[in-house]
Amino acid sequence: MQSPIRVLHGVRVLSLALNLPGPAALMRCRQMGATCVKLEPPSGDPMQHYNPAAYGELHDGVKVLAADLKTEAGQKLLQRELARTDVLLTSFRPSALEKLGLGWKQLHTLYPALCQVAIVGAGGARAEEPGHDLTYLADNGLVPGLELPATLYADMSGSLMASEAVLQAALVRNERYAGSGDNHPQGVFIEVALAAAAGYLALPRDWGLTRPHGAVGGSHAGYNVYPCQDGRVAVAALEPHFAAALCRVAGVASADAAAMLQTETREAIAAFFRSRSRAELGRLALEHDIPLHCME
Repeated sequence: MQSPIRVLHGVRVLSLALNLPGPAALMRCRQMGATCVKLEPPSGDPMQHYNPAAYGELHDGVKVLAADLKTEAGQKLLQRELARTDVLLTSFRPSALEKLGLGWKQLHTLYPALCQVAIVGAGGARAEEPGHDLTYLADNGLVPGLELPATLYADMSGSLMASEAVLQAALVRNERYAGSGDNHPQGVFIEVALAAAAGYLALPRDWGLTRPHGAVGGSHAGYNVYPCQDGRVAVAALEPHFAAALCRVAGVASADAAAMLQTETREAIAAFFRSRSRAELGRLALEHDIPLHCME
């Protein structure tokens, strides 16, 4: 992946967030040029124990310090870091933040220039509910069968929203500072809910695009997953010129919009794919400019 523009250069981010969404957001902030520091409990981040490789990639370039925030020493370290932090990243429930003395009102009183990006499971009245990536996806209709989703969609999309919020907080803080006429920038508080991130991912489904009758939900013969001789093929010949190329190769007479929605067309294209190997289909896709990917 190409390195992002270092738009957060000069911004110091302190994270208290464990597991995946917070560290993934911090990784993105680091890639955008922020100076990133993380406080972990003495036992470490759970990710470090169940997937050291992932932990290592997530924390590359991050300064990690150990601190028990329930002790005087841990609080002293926290306050020292907060005093020189631009954006604080958290992933606790609101009640837990209050117990640790990290509620926004208290923080803003002590550190008026500090911004906070708070990752929560669900926002508003549901902020104290227990949940995880899977439950947020299920709540938004993104778990259709009994198989687990291929990746942690809510966590990863939430991490992008959180890194976006860090960028937004830094920009707003700087704008307020530049327009204030004094030397006292004012921080802002932004909440990012993983449930809302899952809801954002679910929008194409809500619009009907990915439901069975939708163009990218299975009704269009050129946009589907088909079995082939030795595996599967994902074909995305949705635009008319791609659909026409696919139909020419598959020996289908018509590739107009109506034909691509007909059962007969899907069956003909399915029969064509079943008769070909992945290697052959890959060559045909290159030769005829068809968006197609072969899988085992």
